[in-house]
Amino acid sequence: MEWTDEGIVLGVRRHGESSAIVELLTRAHGRHLGLVRGGAGSRMRPLLQPGNSVSVVWRARLDEHLGTYAVEGLKLRAATLLGSSHGVYGVTHLASIARLLPERDPHEDIFAMLEHSLDDFEDIGSAAVHLIHFELAMLAELGFGLALENCAVTGETTDLIYVSPKSGGAVSRGAGEPWRDRLLRLPPFLRRGEAASDLTDQDLHDGFRLTGLFLLRHVLEPRGQGHSDARAGFINALARQQAKAAIPAP
Repeated sequence: MEWTDEGIVLGVRRHGESSAIVELLTRAHGRHLGLVRGGAGSRMRPLLQPGNSVSVVWRARLDEHLGTYAVEGLKLRAATLLGSSHGVYGVTHLASIARLLPERDPHEDIFAMLEHSLDDFEDIGSAAVHLIHFELAMLAELGFGLALENCAVTGETTDLIYVSPKSGGAVSRGAGEPWRDRLLRLPPFLRRGEAASDLTDQDLHDGFRLTGLFLLRHVLEPRGQGHSDARAGFINALARQQAKAAIPAP
């Protein structure tokens, strides 16, 4: 068995004295593991860092075997990504969320979204928007997508500013006003046709609260899991950056 594909490194663990088992999210073969001989050595270690894009050839005698990877670098983002606290936390969290996908099941849209997110991760605000969109996409990919296109009460497609914490459906301003204290806020950058411009600090925290609630309820808790420490670390890094930006210059 043999195939060639592109992949994004999600994680690495040492195997024996010099090899490593590498976990990739590949474009056409999904989340896939393989053994890299010499992967724990100094030559390969910089290549096999989370967030890097690589080209791989996977070989095995039978399809169900772990198999081996021959790896070449394509885009080595790790040095930049791991140079900031939000980058470290963000990449770690993205990898933990991607691991929720079933192994060896192709998810090309998720691969493309992860690749795009990692390419635009230097600014913490942009990184936060990408993380929230990625969590929202993962909910949909796992069968728990939120219905944010029209009001769950009236069917309206405009002025959608709330989300029901029970159904995951959007609610319009008029329909939701009597229960506004019980509803989640739908930030503008998650509304159809609205760009992620003029973001406020509250918009980002509302986005994390929204996706976090449904990920926990529908995906993580049924597996006996909670949110990753990396997610909390990213949100704390975001809050510190926002607090720093709010301090007036002397």
